[in-house]
Amino acid sequence: MFAKVFLTHPRSVNESYLEHLRFAFAFSWALMVAAGAAFVHGIVPCLFEKTASRSVRRLADMCSARGR
Repeated sequence: MFAKVFLTHPRSVNESYLEHLRFAFAFSWALMVAAGAAFVHGIVPCLFEKTASRSVRRLADMCSARGR
C-alpha cells in the first residue's frame, strides 16, 4: 500500500519520491507566482503583460520533457 500511494507515480516519470516532491513544490511555486502576476496584470494592465503566459508555457515544456 505504501509503495502504491507514494512511489508508483514518481517511478512512472523516472523520479524518486524526493525528486518528485521537489519538482512538484517548485512547479506549484511557479504557478503561484504566475497567478500573482496575472492578478496584478488584471488590475494594472500595463504590468506583467506576458509574465503569466510565458511562465505557463515554460511549465508545460518542463512537464512534457519529464519521464523521457
